[in-house]
Amino acid sequence: MGFSPWSFILLSCLKSVNLLIGTVRQSYLGTPPYRIGGCPASCRGVPRSKDFDKASFRCYDMPMLRGLFSGFIDLVYPKVCLVCKDSLKNKAAAAEMLCLACWQKTKKNLPPFCYRCGRHLGKPTLNKNLCPGCIKNPPAFDRAFAPCIYDGAVKELIQSFKYRGKDYLGAFLAKTMVEFIREYHLPLEYIDALIPVPLHPAKLREREFNQAETLGNAIAREFGKETLNTALIRKRNTKSQVDLKDAQRLLNVKGSFAVTDPVSICGKNLLLVDDVLTTAATCSEAAATLKDAGAKIVFVMTIAN
Repeated sequence: MGFSPWSFILLSCLKSVNLLIGTVRQSYLGTPPYRIGGCPASCRGVPRSKDFDKASFRCYDMPMLRGLFSGFIDLVYPKVCLVCKDSLKNKAAAAEMLCLACWQKTKKNLPPFCYRCGRHLGKPTLNKNLCPGCIKNPPAFDRAFAPCIYDGAVKELIQSFKYRGKDYLGAFLAKTMVEFIREYHLPLEYIDALIPVPLHPAKLREREFNQAETLGNAIAREFGKETLNTALIRKRNTKSQVDLKDAQRLLNVKGSFAVTDPVSICGKNLLLVDDVLTTAATCSEAAATLKDAGAKIVFVMTIAN
């Protein structure tokens, strides 16, 4: 859907006015609670005056004005499903991002799981508790977990989150991970700290945020855990893994990580957090680096595999 330059100008004006409303309320009124069930008792019967009166001004519903301008923004840029692009107006939606139909098509990662990489085990490998990939090339981490399969709606969400600057999707995706942790009673009580898979500074400047750090911080807050955001760094700017074959991925990330503070790592049980586990090359190399620095156990948690 195309928009004229005037649409962008209008959107900027509306956002500016919305910000101004918030600034006025904060500057002149402080942060009074939003009124519930009519005006506050102190405001009732207050006569109008030419002079500015805080009590009277509080009677005007600032959230109503915010809603008015939000409505204008929705008119110019209507909310649509990130997958099917259908309008979300008057539709049930997952976090106002996906229509219910697309969210219900999400492929959940269901048990039985591979004991190492956490992928769903098919019937031929049930008796081994390990998938063929982990039997052939055991990863350096101890176990990995993921609530979803990297396909369909979840794939679209992750790519929008990771490559299109939609960092606000992090809260919704982290919530999916938290729900999985609780549903399957993952042993976070034995985890000492969370470590997000780091980005090289050059890539961080390009993306402006580390998606793994966003997810890790949200999970850590939920379970009251420490996050070591600077303990592990990426010392070499590697190529994107997307177009590489399995063997090339292993070579691409070999020796790309380093531990900055071995004392914070030594003897600890750690949860490594990333967005996707595909060949497991990146997480395996990161886990190997952490274990070389003295980490006792390294688990991995991703949105999808």
